[in-house]
Amino acid sequence: MSFIDAVMYYDFLQKALLTSTMVGIVCGVVGCFIILRGMALMGDAISHAVLPGVAIAYMFGINFFIGAVVTGVLTAMGIGFISQNSRIKNDISIGIMFTAAFALGIILITVMKSSTDLYHILFGNVLAVRPSDMWTTLGIGVFVLISIFLFYKELLVTSFDPTMAEAYGLPIKIIHYFLMTLLTMVTVASLQTVGIVLVVAMLITPAATAYLLTDRLGVMIYLSAGLGVLASVVGLYFSFTYNLASGASIVLVSTVLFLLAFAFSPKQGILWRSIKAKRKKLSLS
Repeated sequence: MSFIDAVMYYDFLQKALLTSTMVGIVCGVVGCFIILRGMALMGDAISHAVLPGVAIAYMFGINFFIGAVVTGVLTAMGIGFISQNSRIKNDISIGIMFTAAFALGIILITVMKSSTDLYHILFGNVLAVRPSDMWTTLGIGVFVLISIFLFYKELLVTSFDPTMAEAYGLPIKIIHYFLMTLLTMVTVASLQTVGIVLVVAMLITPAATAYLLTDRLGVMIYLSAGLGVLASVVGLYFSFTYNLASGASIVLVSTVLFLLAFAFSPKQGILWRSIKAKRKKLSLS
């Protein structure tokens, strides 16, 4: 049975396709602002920091979304507090806080004695997505996209010129923590698809690929979302067809797309730049 026939026939594959598509879109959109702000490491930190919240939510039988958002935002606030009130720089405080939160989460899950849940949380399993997880992902995705649409100008200005944004009276810190909240929500939406360990790749790689292809943020957002969807669908195809880990397959496809852009991008690709450099040398000689 071909992949397309399987999608038409199997309900679980339809849910997996819909969920992975939404994850590709929201990760691609939020990832643009993350890389423009130079916050790739913060994305990694938040993705790991939600683990204790997820574990606590499982322990008390509540929705893991609530626990994940709370611990993600608290970690972001803790990182800012440490870097602003000590000699410790931002990247060091990120390393301290996210590793501590991740370690706490692993210990909590170990206490729960559920290695299966730990594996799925860390690495994802989109082919086993439940209807509740699918609707949670769709709800989060719609909320994140609407939020970015409504506050696009504020995010744009603070991403490119924080000094000018502050001069205009924009609340830079509030916007920063607002973006951190959106980042946490995207991480939660991606748990079932690529897991905590690999979600940073879906946040950074499609956005970085789009960054090599255009100089305009609006175009970059659409390209990044499209590349995220393409990586999710193709990765899901390989995962289903060859019985591979879904999260790892999606991330590797996304990486291949980045390498293609890195080599063949019309403006930034190393191949075209080397050709232009050789032509320039020949014209001067």
